[in-house]
Amino acid sequence: MQYKFLGGFLVFLGACSFGVLSSIVKTAYKAGYSLGEVTGVQCFLGMLMLWSIYFIVKKIHNRKLSTSVDTSMATSTTIKKQSSKKWKVCAVGIFPGLVGICYYQCVQLVPASIAIILLMQYLWISVIIDFVIFKNKPSIIQLIAIIVIIVGSSLAAGIFNQDISLNLTGCFFGFLAALMYSLFISTSSNIGNELPKLEKSALMITGACIITFLIFPPLFFFKLNISDKLYQLGFLLALLGTVLPPFLFSVGIPRIGISLSAILSAAELPVAVTCSYFYLQESVHFNQWIGVGIILLAIALPNLKHIKKID
Repeated sequence: MQYKFLGGFLVFLGACSFGVLSSIVKTAYKAGYSLGEVTGVQCFLGMLMLWSIYFIVKKIHNRKLSTSVDTSMATSTTIKKQSSKKWKVCAVGIFPGLVGICYYQCVQLVPASIAIILLMQYLWISVIIDFVIFKNKPSIIQLIAIIVIIVGSSLAAGIFNQDISLNLTGCFFGFLAALMYSLFISTSSNIGNELPKLEKSALMITGACIITFLIFPPLFFFKLNISDKLYQLGFLLALLGTVLPPFLFSVGIPRIGISLSAILSAAELPVAVTCSYFYLQESVHFNQWIGVGIILLAIALPNLKHIKKID
């Protein structure tokens, strides 16, 4: 029981970690930093941190290999195969890179509480992608959950509040971020699973860093010193958005299963809305809180029947 409780606690912490990102990004924008600077420094520092951790762990667990000719030939063949797989994993990193760019652009144009709700639309988009690409027909419960998510999102986004004016461009980027996140989930779950988790994460963030620097050349390296506030905020974004969640999820999810993890990971939504309300002082109406609750219910419903299997 303690084993499963710890796993659930780690997944919950990982979700909470994701939930505070939008508030940190808003803080960076208020300090005068641009979208390219925020996304670029997060990807770069996240890449450095993940590769550093990976090589340290690899060195600790490294064992001496036999130097025989046959083993060398086998190792050479294996290395060639792994190199091809690593390039594919790195390419998959394009999607989280685009998620960061689109989501942070959304955060720049709409309230943080709305941005996270738009991103959560990946839940029903993933079901559609799973059906169109992988021919997995959604269940009745999943279809009901999709309808409930749409209704809950409408309430949570405050479209029925007359005093709330939504930026259509921001909403577009939020929806685009959800689409990219859905594609990331679909591709990452089928590519590079045989690689060590740390290496896979490092390869993906490397791909994300490459696409980010192609879109936003990292000119901030030449005009900012290491003590600049951007690097402090970037460190927090990299730690809470790039390093900690994948690690916590990789340890916690196997302990409690995917279904319960899906429910616990939904903590990202209320955490993001709560941070926007208390930290950013953004107004969140009562019906928006109801919408958040409805979305959480929609996430939980398709997974409740599987919880008994964990006991």
